[in-house]
Order: sequence, then C-alpha cells, then structure tokens
Amino acid sequence: MKIKMKSKLIALILFLVPILIFSQITHPSETIGNSEKQIGYGSVAGEMVDFEMYEEACKAFQTQDSVQFSQMRRDYTSKDREVSNDKAWNYVVETILFEKEYEALGIEVSQKEFYAYLFGTDGFPVLPEIALGFSDPATGLFNPKLLEERIEELKSSNDENIQKLWEDSKKYYTDRIKQEKYFPLVKKGLFATNIEVAEASSSQNEIKVISYVLRRYSEINDDEIEISDSELLKYYEEHKNDKKYKNESARRVVRFFDIEIKPSKDDSLKFDNEIRNLKVSFGTATNDSLFVIQNSDVKFYTSSKFATAVPEGHPKSQNLITNYPTYMDTVFKACSIGQIVGPYESKGNVVISKVIGFTPTRLKSRHILLATNQSNDKKVIDQKQKIADSLMKFITKENFEEFVIKYSDDKGSVPTGGMYDNFIEADMVQEFATFCATKPIGYIGTVKTDFGIHIVEVLERDATMYPVLASIHKSLRASQSAVDAVEIEANNLRNELESEISKKTDLKAKNELFDTIVEKAGFFVRPLSIIDNSPKIYGFTTEKAEDEILKLAYLGDVKIGDISIPIKDNDRYVIAMLSSIQVKGVPSFLDIEDIMRRDLIEEKKAALLTTQMLEDKSLKAIAKRTKKEVIKAEISFEYPFIAGAGYEPEIIGILFSNMKNGQLTKPLKGKIGIYVVKIEKSIKIDDSANNKDEMLADLDINSQILEAMKKKAEIIDNRRFLKAGIRR
Repeated sequence: MKIKMKSKLIALILFLVPILIFSQITHPSETIGNSEKQIGYGSVAGEMVDFEMYEEACKAFQTQDSVQFSQMRRDYTSKDREVSNDKAWNYVVETILFEKEYEALGIEVSQKEFYAYLFGTDGFPVLPEIALGFSDPATGLFNPKLLEERIEELKSSNDENIQKLWEDSKKYYTDRIKQEKYFPLVKKGLFATNIEVAEASSSQNEIKVISYVLRRYSEINDDEIEISDSELLKYYEEHKNDKKYKNESARRVVRFFDIEIKPSKDDSLKFDNEIRNLKVSFGTATNDSLFVIQNSDVKFYTSSKFATAVPEGHPKSQNLITNYPTYMDTVFKACSIGQIVGPYESKGNVVISKVIGFTPTRLKSRHILLATNQSNDKKVIDQKQKIADSLMKFITKENFEEFVIKYSDDKGSVPTGGMYDNFIEADMVQEFATFCATKPIGYIGTVKTDFGIHIVEVLERDATMYPVLASIHKSLRASQSAVDAVEIEANNLRNELESEISKKTDLKAKNELFDTIVEKAGFFVRPLSIIDNSPKIYGFTTEKAEDEILKLAYLGDVKIGDISIPIKDNDRYVIAMLSSIQVKGVPSFLDIEDIMRRDLIEEKKAALLTTQMLEDKSLKAIAKRTKKEVIKAEISFEYPFIAGAGYEPEIIGILFSNMKNGQLTKPLKGKIGIYVVKIEKSIKIDDSANNKDEMLADLDINSQILEAMKKKAEIIDNRRFLKAGIRR
C-alpha cells in the first residue's frame, strides 16, 4: 500500500471489483440470430452481435475508465470513450467465441466448484479483488463471513436489479473458471518432437562466431537498374499469389493532405495585447479562483499543494497541472508570494502565473501505518489511535525500523524501513504531506489520514522551494477571417484537383496527378488504408472529419478518383481522394505495382552483386576486390541479428543448418544485401538440455489461441460504419 493521493474507488464497489465492468451485460446466448439484411454493430462467426449486449458493455467500460481517469485527475475525452468502447467490443467478441468453445468441449462449472473458487477453498487461492472487497477493517485480512452476508443480501433482495447483480457476478466468475480450464486443456494437445527439442536446445545453447563480407543493395542506385513494363508485368503474374503480396482483408486506400489554419499577424497583435491586459488585471485581482476560471483556457484552480509547479522534464511534471520551462527555474525560486510571473510558454500555451505559496523541493520521512482501510467507524479509528499512542512511548530513531517490520500495514514500504524519499507535498495525501513539510527534522509524531493512523519520523527536507501557482493559460487561435482565408484556398485547390483529375481515365494517372498537383502547391500527401471488416481512421481529431473520409471511401457508388470537399478538422482543412479499392486475396497490378517494382529492383541488384562476389574464393579476396572489410560477429539462432548488419533471420537460419566450422558459404541474399560468410567456430554456452515439458511450459499460447479463434471467426466490426450512417 502507498499513501499517494487518496482513492475513493472502494466506495464504488457494490459487490466485487470486476462487477463494475461486467454487471448488466446480456448473456451471449440471448443474442439476435443472424440476419442477411443487416450487419448492425457487426458479426462473429456469422452471428450478429446483439445491440443491447454491446451497448451495456460500453456503458460498463466507460464507467470503469471514467472513474480511473477521475482518480488520475485527467479529463475523460471522447477519444477515451472510443477506447472504452473498443474494450467493450473485444469483451463481447471474446465472450461469444469462448462460449462456443466451452459448449463444443463440454466445459462446465458445478455449484460446489463455483463457491470454492469464490471463497478460496478446496485448493483455490483467495482472489485479490475479493480479498480487497471483503477484508476485516480491524485486521485487513479476507473475512469469508462478510462475503457470505453480501451474497445473501443480493440473493434475498426483492429488487430485480440487485438480484441481477448477483446473477451477473455468478456469470462473470463462472466464465473465469471456464477460461482457466480451457487454456490448459488446449495446451495439453501440444507436443514437441525430439527433433524440435534438440533444435530448441541448440538455438538457445549455441553461439556461432562468424566472419563475413556484406555488399549492400544501397551501393547501387535504383536509377541504374532498368525495369521494362513487360518485365514488371511478368513479375506480377509470377508472384501475385505469393503470401507476402496477398491482401488478408478487403480495404480501401485514401490519399489526403491538409492545409493548416494559422493565426494572422493581426491575430497575433490582438493576442499580445490581451496577454498584457490580463497580466495587469491578475496582479490586482482579489479573488484568484474566480479570475482563473473566468479567463484561463485551462479551468483549474486550487490553493492546495497540488498546484505545485516544477520545471518541464522533471520526473514529477506529468502528474502536475502546471510546469514551467527549465530556464524559468531560478526566476520562480527567487519570487515572493503574490508576485506575477510571465508571460512564458508551456505545453503550447502562453502562461501568466501568480505565486500563491511554496513547498520544499524534496521531502524524506519514514512511517508506520496502522490501517483503518478508509473506515469511518469512530471505534475503529479510536482503537488505531490508541495503539499508535501506546507505541509512541517506546519508539525511537534507533528502533523505528524494528517497529515498522512488526506493526506497519503499509507492506510496500516495509522493505525500506517505512521510508519514502524524494517526494513533494503534491505526491501525498494532504495531512501526511503537511506533517512532513512543517514538523522539525527528527520529529516523531502521529497524524491521521483516510488510510489510517501514521507514526511518522521527519528525516530530511530540502531548503529550496518549488512555487505553488495560480495560472492563466491562453493559446493563440486563428480568427474567423484567418479561417475563411484558408477555406477559400482549400476550395480553390480542390476545384483544380477535380477539374484536372476528371480528365484522366487511367487509375494510376489519377493518383500520380493528385500527388503532383498537391506537392506543387507545397503540401504533403499521406495514404490512409481502411480495412472493410474493421474500419479505423487514424490521424484525425474530430469524428465528423472521420465520417467524411468514410463516406468518401464507401458511401454510394464510389470510384477511384473521387475527391472530398474540404473537410474541417479542428485547426486544418483536409482534402482527400479515393485512390484504391482492394479486394481480399490476390491484389490488382495497380495496387501492388510500386511494391513489386521495388522488389524486382532488389532482385536485380542481388543478382548483380552475387555475380561479382562469386569471382573470389576467400573473404579476404572478396573484401579486397569490393573495397569492403571482413567483419566478425557472434550470432545465435534465438536472436537473429548480425552485428554490423541487422535483422537477418533467413541468413541466421542457413548458418545454423548443419554448416561446419571453417565452411565458406556461397553468396546469400539477405534483407539489406548479399553476404558471404565463414563460420569460424561454434561455442556451447549451456550444456543443460531442454526437455519437452519445459519447452511447452515456456510457451505463452493464450494470446495466440485467441487470435487464431478471431481469425477463423471472420469478425465483422461494423460499428464505425453504423455510426457514420453507412451500410454495406
């Protein structure tokens, strides 16, 4: 336990911690059957995902995440909500998949097994969340009687919602038991042959010392390699079915660029004048809190030590609202209370600060915690205080650590003798922090917090101070006239694009012309690939802009070369063009042409370099002729990297394939060039042989099994299309 900023999460626990996540989520067996006309939110193995099940899961995950963000004093944004919804989607998908597996394998949980799991009996350990939710206030240990009482309370209630809470709790923990049975069952179906064990042992226990000469493909300029259209088309026909070229999913590619909206010179002048006026007014303001809330873009004010400011880049800067540039450190440390500092820039804002206090830059103390587990019971608190008062009669600087080991409930600090070092007041709960910042060095006393009664010894305190600030944060924004000017520029460029591209019939020509016009105008084109079965839009800040991109790519009878109207995305206008419609499986020549051209160039370079390196019979001779050096390195099969070169798994694989010491390879094609290698010697680094059980035990297959299940189920995630008003 740590005495960081106090948490109220325990007060939110109705039954068990996970039920905040999973209560009131519909059982997958209640889902609507498959529909040929609608996809809805999506489907799993052809089964339509139930609307209610997904929406209730979203509410549950949003509740959980918003509580966590609140504890961290962070805003829970719309983007964060989307992350919560993705968690809910994954939960629903995985629940459906596992239910099918449990049914197929006949995995069940008896009532006796369920209660043993819940209460930590018959060989089951007590679950951490249950131990936390049902601990005895006096001892801090799990109390089964409290859990029994809570279960009975839920089961006997006349309130249907409370009864459902119990049913959902049973469902959640039953599923956990099933999953804990499922993965070991699947793992038992795995086996390793003697050959695999021997190869694994060799890869882990052997190092090869090699010498090599490398000719990199980059030594030859691409322009020196001629590729005819017929050659490239032939290469496409020969390799289009190669696995590395096939599209695993159907997708659409959009090419886009943006025009940034910037403040004009007039905007900058008006902003500077506003900052000057604010600085004067802030200095004479009598109500700092009201002034900050009325004038700052960041609506935050507190007179507590949580308003401590530290230099940017300081280890604690991420946890504090206000930071200041490092060069301002000497300025702030020389200030007096009430002084106005600024304007200065921080995190993209212009800041004006008023010093409202100071706090030591470093505190050090040690403590013994007599935990009350956030109980408001006066009897419990008085009992702990009485124990603390009794211990105080015997505790000294010399024996403090002995009392920590024997009595402290803060198990996290027991190994350090109860010590907390290098903290500031803003790190700790207020009462504890104030004690450490104000009591004399060496003082031992007691202080009460929500965590319990602390016996504290103040050890050290730096004389230097950080400021506690009330701050006005302002950002320079473009005026409407500046926005209008950019919009006109975007519309003119969009009209030019549409006019010129509409004249082209060749799809490749449309894409090339789009890039040419945009780059000539001074902007940068970026591609965006959207997978049909799980559309995600990255790089945009507003949902409306994402919707417009999706509509450009999918809504109605779309075609390559279609261009969007200028799309407003916060401080920019975006113009996009649909550049490719790709089907699952074998790609079209247009879609893969550039990649295949690059690969064919590399193959021709490889052939040329190989021919040159075949002329000599030793590494020294090759190095001399090619003006390269012979490089020495140590390699292992487990980590396929070559020092001085890079990641080369295929080369490593060849070198570990029964090649003898002293043997010189033929030229080998790698990822970055052509190698000729000599194996100098092999070194056994560990003679302990792996066995099959150890080899299988080391496999972490749970995530691999889940991914395989998802791939087989051909999951369709239609949520984003549904939200944008698009049907497929």
